[in-house]
Amino acid sequence: MNLNTFLPAEWAEQDAVLLAWPHADTDWCDMLEEVVECYKLIAEAILATEPLIVVTPEVERAKADLRNIESASPNPVYYNRVPTNDTWARDFGAITVVKDGECVPLDFKFDAWGMKFAADKDNLITSRLDLYELFKHTPINHRGFVLEGGSIESDGNGTLMTTSSCLLSPNRNAEMSKDEITAYLKQVFGVSNVLWIHNGEMAGDDTDGHIDTLARFAPNDVILYNGAVCPDGEIPPAFAEQLNAMEAEIKEFVNASGRKYHLIQLPVPAPIYDEDGNQLPATYANFLITNKRVLVPIYNQPLADDLALRIIEVAFPEHEVVGIDCNALIKQHGSLHCVTMQFPKNTLNL
Repeated sequence: MNLNTFLPAEWAEQDAVLLAWPHADTDWCDMLEEVVECYKLIAEAILATEPLIVVTPEVERAKADLRNIESASPNPVYYNRVPTNDTWARDFGAITVVKDGECVPLDFKFDAWGMKFAADKDNLITSRLDLYELFKHTPINHRGFVLEGGSIESDGNGTLMTTSSCLLSPNRNAEMSKDEITAYLKQVFGVSNVLWIHNGEMAGDDTDGHIDTLARFAPNDVILYNGAVCPDGEIPPAFAEQLNAMEAEIKEFVNASGRKYHLIQLPVPAPIYDEDGNQLPATYANFLITNKRVLVPIYNQPLADDLALRIIEVAFPEHEVVGIDCNALIKQHGSLHCVTMQFPKNTLNL
């Protein structure tokens, strides 16, 4: 544990949120117009409460897409011409810690979820943004360790939550044991308590079970998690078994002070399939917390969507909860949180 460092919770005050704008050389090429409409909804919802950072090799295209939204927004958009492989900002974006009272970005290695896809450009986005002097402090180079932002979750009070299926993947940091990775996380993020989930991974998930698809912290020692509740359909039996096993694990979790968390169960959407019959990883846990809002992915499933929104309102009573249709995003096996990365207050030169 590093006593001079801590990892803020996502609901800590923010400078801005990062988006990587879709373009024809990303995996969105076959559905570019559809996904841009989803990104515009996300951008508009973010800009209602804080600035937006956009990275893209096609700045003019992004500006055109956002022109009307930007002109009506109370907050600015900052564009950065940066090469990108794809648009999963949560996983290649800098993870910011507070170190000796200063917000310092950490730049980890991004290998596209265990070398599944190309990542040569995305792995360099943080260092390229530093050339634009975006950050108040030069990002600390941790690119000897593979870590995606979606694979860790902080309660802001000394506890980090993660999954063994992801962080112990042999295509990430295979030379390190679980104990060694735990010690590394404690040192780098200043936490004293690392909680490991071993169950709950969803079908169609390229990330090997990112925590932000399964369970999330909320203020006042709350954990929101996927439960075996599906108001708009049936849960496949194997997945229900996984969810129940994960729930049993979470019930035993304690915070850094040794107290158990308050648990709130989220529903899961009815299974959604692509045109080839493959299940897509839809989840309500993949929400984004901004300064005054929680942006929640929804999937045109009226009962489950409404229930998820109402539950998240209970967990975040000081935020406005906004649902955003993310059926486009799950076609590339991610959702709303996956395409965003927040920067805590006093991280950026804006």
